[in-house]
Amino acid sequence: MALLEVKNLSISFGGLRAVDDFNVEIRKGCLYGLIGPNGAGKTTVFNLLTGVYKPDQGIITLDGKDITGRKTIDINREGIARTFQNIRLFKDLSVIDNVKVGLHNHLKYNTLMGILRFPVYYKIEKQMKEEALELLKVFGLEGEADTLASNLPYGKQRKLEIARALATKPKLLLLDEPAAGMNPNETQELMDTIRFVRDHFDMTILLIEHDMKLVSGICEELTVLNFGRVLCQGNTSDVLNDPEVIKAYLGE
Repeated sequence: MALLEVKNLSISFGGLRAVDDFNVEIRKGCLYGLIGPNGAGKTTVFNLLTGVYKPDQGIITLDGKDITGRKTIDINREGIARTFQNIRLFKDLSVIDNVKVGLHNHLKYNTLMGILRFPVYYKIEKQMKEEALELLKVFGLEGEADTLASNLPYGKQRKLEIARALATKPKLLLLDEPAAGMNPNETQELMDTIRFVRDHFDMTILLIEHDMKLVSGICEELTVLNFGRVLCQGNTSDVLNDPEVIKAYLGE
């Protein structure tokens, strides 16, 4: 069964068709890749899926529910979380507080409860801390829970951003070039982490990536974009051996 269904999605900027009649179905539990040359429209697709942009046309359905054109916060609450090509952390907050920000989507108390410190406030705070620490353990970051996010090395900042996204308890996790700026050892570790996240959290993952080792190593299915249109879709090995993909994406 498809978790995400996208039909005829399109958007233009200043008369330029950035995404043109984009279609995709992603089944539950799949590790799915979205690849293509720079400027192909990949991040624009992510922005459409997460409500940053409203499409000119098309329908986005998550787990059978139409989420087309809804606000970003509403889409997140429905079950889509993302990371960004350029890491976006709350760098003046600690590692654990970054994760707790994500948990606030599901564990809430009102301002009055926080000011007056009702017993339920401490109960929720304790629950958030425990859940945040469990997430940090997944990424080997529990020992740096009280460290400022800005003081983490680059690779660990990437992991923290994924942990914070998972804290919102999504059904679908979007990763925008998660291996960007990583060395080969960090990339291999990231691949292992992504597989673990999929299996441990029963997560569906859609990622944009330029690192072909990572794409071929973990993605089960691929869509290739070129000039905003789908060039090829299907099983990863078949797509990467398609002559049109090799010509357009690999430059051969």
